[in-house]
Amino acid sequence: MIRIYQAVSLTVAAFALLWTVIFLIDGHWLIAAVEFFPVIAGLVCFALVTSGRLDLFLIVAQSSFLVFIIGFSLMFDVPQNGAPRVTHLFLPVLGMLAYLNYLRRPSRLQLALIACSLVTFVVLHAADLRLPFAQPVPPELHAIGVWLNPTMAALVFCGTIYALQQRLSAPRGIARDLMAALRQGQLTLVYQPQTDRDGHVLGGEALLRWNHPTRGPVPPATFIPAAEEMGLMPIVGTFVLEQALSTLTRWKDDPRLSTLTLSVNVSASQFNEADFETTLRDLLQRHEIDPTRLRLELTESVLIAGLEPVAEKMTALKALGLTFSLDDFGTGFSSLAYLRRLPVSELKIDRSFVAAGAENERDAALVRSIRAIAVDLGLETVAEGVETQAQLAFLETIGCRIFQGYLFGRPMPLEEFEQAVLAPKPRPVASPERPSPRLAAG
Repeated sequence: MIRIYQAVSLTVAAFALLWTVIFLIDGHWLIAAVEFFPVIAGLVCFALVTSGRLDLFLIVAQSSFLVFIIGFSLMFDVPQNGAPRVTHLFLPVLGMLAYLNYLRRPSRLQLALIACSLVTFVVLHAADLRLPFAQPVPPELHAIGVWLNPTMAALVFCGTIYALQQRLSAPRGIARDLMAALRQGQLTLVYQPQTDRDGHVLGGEALLRWNHPTRGPVPPATFIPAAEEMGLMPIVGTFVLEQALSTLTRWKDDPRLSTLTLSVNVSASQFNEADFETTLRDLLQRHEIDPTRLRLELTESVLIAGLEPVAEKMTALKALGLTFSLDDFGTGFSSLAYLRRLPVSELKIDRSFVAAGAENERDAALVRSIRAIAVDLGLETVAEGVETQAQLAFLETIGCRIFQGYLFGRPMPLEEFEQAVLAPKPRPVASPERPSPRLAAG
């Protein structure tokens, strides 16, 4: 996709540069100056794509070229001598580009750009609209453009069709590789410590990782959405639960490890499966572990099945001894409304609040409120994404007692995690280099 976007950006810039030179040679300085705008826009878009800023690239490409095409069509490229205007033929390409971005990040802005591109295309094609002071392109150059512009528009459109095909087929390809990874043992769990203020490990969170034999580590942000889209999360989630329970089985005979709580992310699609309760019950019976040691982390997306069914299932699972943590608390709209109905025992303060709480008073007030709600309801809180001493100091002032983040430990293999438990380190000191956020599976 990156290479496709780079190729399209450079192609548009080169095509616009060609027309700029043609207009300069013919002595039409104003048109040449205007035509140079998409040259600059194409190069800027290439730079944005190369730097990985895809969202900004798509917005800049859509908005800048939409404005240029409309303006050029009304000012210079007007129907003449029985020949139609041709610049507007690039508008369907912009609509397709907006649709590609909509698939990545659905938004009203993208829908508006799609609608504007298509409506403007129809209007400019059907009506002889022009500005009162329009300066039509010379007939001899317009005759060239009648053939050149549709040819280039068709080529760029083919490129966007290919990009769309790649975008739609990518989840299927990742899902196929993911199923093979399950069979071939490429998926593993890593464990991130959850500690007290002094760095003593109280529990951990199990996170899924995929080490592809040829592509190397595949980020969870890549394969988890693909698994969700292709309906594989119940299978992947069952694998994670199986591995987590095997870990708890390994710990149960060690007095120093048997008291640890292990948290596992459970996706909404997995939790809302009709047989999820039966599957979990069978796993618990097979591994014969203390179910209170397993904590299921849920987000409010689980409520897509409705509050009552979810509350009933959680209550039934709680009767087995399982506990629940509400992940990313405070980032949704309905958290306070459903919190009193769900049998959760823990709230996880989202990393975005932790990061800003030590620097921004408004965010600090939100974190205090979350902590106060937890205290009033008799719930524990875990602060996620703790990376600096300033964040830790702030969280301690509001009464947080359990912390998770790079300041206390990165996600690590099982053996390394066990060593961290058995040989606790002194109270952590923040590294001067701020690490990148972790990616959880689920």
